[in-house]
Amino acid sequence: QVQLAESGGRLVQAGGSLRLSCVASGRTFSTYHMGWFRQAPGKEREFVAAITSSGPSTYYANSVKGRFTISRDNAKNTVYLQMNSLKPEDTAVYFCARHLGLTDRLGSVSDYGYWGQGTQVTVSS
Repeated sequence: QVQLAESGGRLVQAGGSLRLSCVASGRTFSTYHMGWFRQAPGKEREFVAAITSSGPSTYYANSVKGRFTISRDNAKNTVYLQMNSLKPEDTAVYFCARHLGLTDRLGSVSDYGYWGQGTQVTVSS
């Protein structure tokens, strides 16, 4: 059973930076695409960023492009999300997820099969 554990969320002022980490259990981390999603109160979970298993290639939601950077360290079974120039609208619970590997889509919640418990990011204005 794959387990994902996020950390790094906290309260930060607008314009500040945070780095989220997600550590995955298991020996096959390097073979799967990984993604970050977020969910604000009363809203659906939305795609933030994804990184492919090889290359790797990265993909971002338009709302975070140029501000957020996703990366991975396969030796540490860890995926990161560096968040800069944070805005109050970035406030949400952030989840990391492991792709199922059944499709080529990277931005859909339904294409990910394992999720962490989430870490709260709050950006004050």
